[in-house]
Formats: sequence, structure tokens, C-alpha cells
Amino acid sequence: MDMRDEFLVRPGKKVRLDDYDPDNRLEFKHDDHEHEIQEKLLQRLDELQYLLYASKKFALLIVLQAIDSGGKDGTIRHVMSGVDPQGCRVTSFKLPTPDELTHDFLWRIHNAVPPRGDIGIFNRSHYEEVLVVRVHKLVPRTTWSKRYEEINRFEKFLTENDVRILKFYLHISRQEQLKRFEARIHDPTKNWKLSPADFHERNYWKAYVTAYEDALSKCSTKWAPWYIIPANHKWFRNLAVSQIIVKTLDDMKLKYPKPSFNVRKLKIKE
Repeated sequence: MDMRDEFLVRPGKKVRLDDYDPDNRLEFKHDDHEHEIQEKLLQRLDELQYLLYASKKFALLIVLQAIDSGGKDGTIRHVMSGVDPQGCRVTSFKLPTPDELTHDFLWRIHNAVPPRGDIGIFNRSHYEEVLVVRVHKLVPRTTWSKRYEEINRFEKFLTENDVRILKFYLHISRQEQLKRFEARIHDPTKNWKLSPADFHERNYWKAYVTAYEDALSKCSTKWAPWYIIPANHKWFRNLAVSQIIVKTLDDMKLKYPKPSFNVRKLKIKE
């Protein structure tokens, strides 16, 4: 089963998130068999990252978006647990700095795009400019409404320069978000993850859903597809994301570069 087919947002499709079940696990169960599949996927991801790093032919950019507590950090921690840190960089996009605000909204994004040979992970991304900016009316509608096409052009430019892009929306329910917030309140090891702002943002749930639906509908393209990942079950979220990344890297048909000299002529002095 190719989960790309299961969770891809087809270009041109109008997304309604109510049509997507955040509890969906396909036919998978949380048992030893699924754990074994996940371990094999992580092992294969490690092998493919090494190939990607050696070949220096492509870069892979992974974009993670979700409503608060959707599981972006957990996905990074579990899915990327076995990769070599020297070939993988995570960028978390917070509020723009004063310097970043003096540039166009994609300037800081472009600076964080991975070089060929590397995997780059965006924890939040340029899509905040059509999400939080829209929901909280930080710029006029005439400004943010143009950004969908600007984002599409930017992502096409990246792919034309050998950056492969995977975009994952981690889809959780409102009730699941509440459970995760309550768990953070009662677990001292997770208190640090709490923020009054997160609870305040919950008041804007419907506005965020509408904003996400537009972003997913308008910005899922052949060159930079969106995947809606059912994320109420963390183990299945990790399994789905891992498989899609592995299959995408496999499709690149990566090979080790040939040496520029005859290796057999090398002699090591005793």
C-alpha cells in the first residue's frame, strides 16, 4: 500500500477537513507487526539519507503544519530519530524578527531551504503567512490572498532547482487537541510545552480550519503536494509520514557517485 495515494490532496481538489477522519488507521493495528514495519522504514530512511548525502543530486524539504498540539515536534523526534544530524536540519519558524519583517515574507524561508544532499524540515513554514496572518487579520485580505500563487511559484522554482518538497498537514480533532492540552497540564514533564496563547488560539478553531482548507486546496500541486495525515493516533501518524518519505526518496533512484580516480590503484603503506 502506498500511503501517498491514500492521503494525497489531488491538485485542484477543494478540501473540506470534515471529510477526513483524523482517527483513520486504514487496516493497521497498534501491535508488534506495525512496530516492525516502522522499524524497517526508519532503517531504510537512514540508508536513503546516506545516499542522498553522498550523491548531492537532490535536496528534500519536508514541511510540517498542524493546529496547536497536532504533533509536529513528535513527528520530527520519532520519524527522523535515525538519520545523520550532519545531513538533516530542522528550522522552526517563530514570529518574524524585525530584520525579517523588512524583507518579503519568503526571504527567511528561502534562507532555510536545504542544500543538495540534505534533508530540511520546516516546523511551521511560509504557510503561516496564509494561516495565522489571515486568522488574526495581521495584514489586509488583499495582501494574504495573493500569497497562495506566490507560494506556488516559489515552490515550483525550488523543485526546478532539485529540491523535492513534501508537505504534511497533521490532522487532529478538536477533542483530541483538548485531551493533549489536559495531558500537558497534568504531566510535570510536559508543563513546559504549555502556553496561554495555545488555549487562546483554540477560540479560533473554525477560522483556522477554513484557512487550512484554502491553503490545502490552493497549494497542493504536482511539484509540491500536500498530504493530509490522520494524526489522532501518534503511532499511525509516524508510520504514514515515514512511509511517504521513504517512497519519495526511493523514487529518486539515488546512486553513489563514482570516484574521480581508480580506487584499486590506491595503496596503503604498512
